[in-house]
Amino acid sequence: MAQSVAIIGGGPAGLMAAEVLSRSAANEVEVFEAMPSLGRKFLMAGKGGMNITHAEEAGAFRARYGARQDRIAPLLDDFGPDELRQWIDDLGLSTFVGSSGRVFPTGMKAAPLLRAWLHRLRQAGVRFHVRQRWCGVESSADGRWALRFSATAGEQTVIVDAVVLALGGGSWAKLGSDGRWVALLENAGVAVAPLRPANCGFDIAWSEHLKSRFAGTPVKSVVASFTDGGGKAHRRPGEFVITENGVEGGLIYALSAPLRDAIDKIGSATLTIDLLPGHPLARVIAEIAHPRGSRSLASHLHGRLGLKGVKSALLHECIARDDFLDAGKLAAAIKALPLRLTAPRPLDEAISSAGGVLFEALDEQLMIRQLPGVFCAGEMLDWEAPTGGYLLTACLSTGHAAGHGASAWLARLAARAKLER
Repeated sequence: MAQSVAIIGGGPAGLMAAEVLSRSAANEVEVFEAMPSLGRKFLMAGKGGMNITHAEEAGAFRARYGARQDRIAPLLDDFGPDELRQWIDDLGLSTFVGSSGRVFPTGMKAAPLLRAWLHRLRQAGVRFHVRQRWCGVESSADGRWALRFSATAGEQTVIVDAVVLALGGGSWAKLGSDGRWVALLENAGVAVAPLRPANCGFDIAWSEHLKSRFAGTPVKSVVASFTDGGGKAHRRPGEFVITENGVEGGLIYALSAPLRDAIDKIGSATLTIDLLPGHPLARVIAEIAHPRGSRSLASHLHGRLGLKGVKSALLHECIARDDFLDAGKLAAAIKALPLRLTAPRPLDEAISSAGGVLFEALDEQLMIRQLPGVFCAGEMLDWEAPTGGYLLTACLSTGHAAGHGASAWLARLAARAKLER
């Protein structure tokens, strides 16, 4: 007799769990998705180039998961970057490593990958149901799980032997990750850490002048530094973008976790920006002190140091007028310009979210201890990682693990039923 399993969530984690479960002919696999189509956030993530994983060595890769690397590492051992690239190859696509170590599918697009994947899942017998919003889970009279869904035609109940929850985090609600599941699981007694923005921008109280002139402008070739509450120094090169509300972009996202945690603890965080990382402080002082004749200070800084545009505007925004008259103070500001961040941008604007179902509430196969036969995967788990392929790799890895966990659970149920007959 076939056994039924419901995957709730049609993103990468849910689809990977469905793939693993569909490998057994004894499993009837159905995927339920609240949105009108599958993989919406996956497709959006691939709009500017589908960064699928990263080619750095295993130790450095695992360290990207911070406080949760000990829980993520065993999952990566089973399905990590190498296995992910082989999986894509098996779908009939290929990958390549970019100059930064990031891994992309040939063609750089998510849509061909998703199409090939869904075709293979349908061929394996997986059934998909869209516009089905999960409303709750209860134990049915026969010990199975009763899942409630709301749909256009009204509410329906689906009875299954096992469940994989892959509902995403709390960012990009319009693409399906709205975090509504938090209350449902908390009501069921499952421990959930509050969802918080990750890989996000931050608020800075800019002047109207800076906002009107430079919102949307990138600040390139700088180095950002920050020392967290534990005394750990963070330093990264890159670029960021001025926004009407503050700052965003790759350099900011890479430091967003410690910056967010500092703001949570003390109310603000100071990020320092080296506007001229290729110039030692002594050289900057010497260039500023060089006689400028009749030239304005702005022209002098442009001519001697190449400072102009948004970098010059940031100096005027962040330091006192008198500091421009002192070569030492001005040089110090150019090499370590303080930006005071007051709050992370709202969760729905973030690329991803931190928080979620605590690993302590799960067993080693990602099953919720209080709900035997219900597994969790993807961004709804309590982990976070920077952009660069790490987010997607862990979503797929946890989906792979939850799929194997659910498959093993179903096999045990089948064995028990056989003994009872």
